[in-house]
Amino acid sequence: VTALTQQVADAKKKAEEEAEVAAALEEQRKKLSKDMESLHRQLDELKQANDKLDKSKKKIQEELEDTNIELKAQQAKVQELEKKQKNFDKVVAEERAVAERNAGERDAAERDARDKETRLLSLTRELDSAAERIEELERSKRLLQSELDELVNSQGTADKSVHELEKAKRALESQLAELKAQNEEIEDDLQLTEDAKLRLEVNMQAMRAQFERDLQAKEEAGEEKRRGIVKQLRELESELEEERKQRAAAVAARKKLEAELKDNEQALHLNNKLKEDAIKQAKKAAAQLKEAVREAEEARSGKEEAVALAREAERRVKALEAEALQHAEELAAAERARRHAEAERDDRDDELTAAAAKGTLLIDEKKRLEARIAALEEDLDEEQSNNEIINDRLRKSQNQIDQLTMELGTEKAATQKLESSKLVLERQNKELKAKLTELETAGRAKTKGVITSLELKVSNLEEQLEAESRERLAQQKASRKLDKKMKELALQLDEERRHADQYKEQIEKMNARVKALKRAVDEAEEEVQREKVGKRKAQRELEDLLETHETLARECSNLRNKLRRQGGPIGLSGASSSSRVKRSSLAPGAAGTASGDESFDDGTDAANSLE
Repeated sequence: VTALTQQVADAKKKAEEEAEVAAALEEQRKKLSKDMESLHRQLDELKQANDKLDKSKKKIQEELEDTNIELKAQQAKVQELEKKQKNFDKVVAEERAVAERNAGERDAAERDARDKETRLLSLTRELDSAAERIEELERSKRLLQSELDELVNSQGTADKSVHELEKAKRALESQLAELKAQNEEIEDDLQLTEDAKLRLEVNMQAMRAQFERDLQAKEEAGEEKRRGIVKQLRELESELEEERKQRAAAVAARKKLEAELKDNEQALHLNNKLKEDAIKQAKKAAAQLKEAVREAEEARSGKEEAVALAREAERRVKALEAEALQHAEELAAAERARRHAEAERDDRDDELTAAAAKGTLLIDEKKRLEARIAALEEDLDEEQSNNEIINDRLRKSQNQIDQLTMELGTEKAATQKLESSKLVLERQNKELKAKLTELETAGRAKTKGVITSLELKVSNLEEQLEAESRERLAQQKASRKLDKKMKELALQLDEERRHADQYKEQIEKMNARVKALKRAVDEAEEEVQREKVGKRKAQRELEDLLETHETLARECSNLRNKLRRQGGPIGLSGASSSSRVKRSSLAPGAAGTASGDESFDDGTDAANSLE
């Protein structure tokens, strides 16, 4: 009895040690479960960060598309301005050709006016010479008149000088006829000159009126064009100002996106660090689990030594009852874990629903974008490839969610298995209580059953360890995928940054081109101003020429009036009836010889009576 009591005490002690080992293993399992939950949370956080990065990328792509559209609109406006500039250059060239043609016509008119003025001066010189000859003839006439008076006073000597006087008279009449013919020719030339001058005045007035009308029309057209160009320049400046504002906003948005990218990179670095810590903790937990398995093996060897003690059956039953209670507690903990898992499943279902809604929104956004960039064939291929990558990522996320769902189903199966084991343990407890009196004879079998149950428990723990190892490997694989995805996002952001720099260079080139167009328009306006100055100068020269012609016309009119007043009384007997009224210009002082002409006519009548 003492030996049996000692054996029972030893078996009780070993059972307590085994219970402590089992409790330690349970604590380690709980710790591992907590570590796995922490890893799950970190994975969820990484997924959320990845979703944020995807949203940021989509936002950047949309902004880049808007920038491309605005850039193409600005390029179309610049092309339109270039077309307008070409039309303006064409109009300026036409205006220059018209101005050159008008200048040629003006030069031709000036040459004609100079020729006519030269001819008028030559005719004036001829009239002056004729007037001088007429004055000489008048002087000769006055001398002959004085001689005639002397002859009348001395009739005795008159007979001798009658023939001489007749000769002188005939010579004087012939000279007078020649002078009259020359005067008539000069008057005809003067009439032709006056007619040509009148035609020239009419043509000059018509040309002046036409030139003034053309000049006014061209000035009005030039002013209208200048106003249109100024309006276009103002519109272009306002558009450029708006473009500057948009570019500044784009730069600010890009800086903001770069700051967000840096934050995301820092968050990724932190997540990687947390991931490494979690891997280290998982390795540490695996080592602890191996240690626990080793201790379990040692406990198993100790239990095998205690199998020979049949008297320990009652204490073993009590230990099993305690273990059953512990298993009941474990079952309650498993039930709580199952409820927690179901709650996590519901949360993930909600996340799946939200993800589906987001997928719907993404599909709608994709359709809108495809409708918006239907005309951009090259960008469409790139966007389709990006959409395929996004769909692949969504499919990968869906696969991960399906995997998590499968893991949840596995956990449910494990929970059900724990419930079934709980029922089995309860039945075993009842059977052990019913067969308490038969423990001595069935001690070895019961001990073997206990050892078998412990072995099953250890095998279950090993299976859980393997499952956790597989889950850890899956998490490492997911972490590597997330690293790869972050690198791809970083490359895409670098590419988008390069594209933004290229767009910036294109905008700067466009601004330089617009500045060149503004300089060309300013030069065109200066050319128009110079053309206006030249036209005003030509108009002033034309006015001076017209004033010169008017002055010449007045002088010719004065000369003609003088010639009319003095040409009537010139002539001998019978000459006044056949002479025509001449229009010529005589020298001043010819009017004072009228009385001399009358006396000369009286002397001529006296000579005729003597004959």
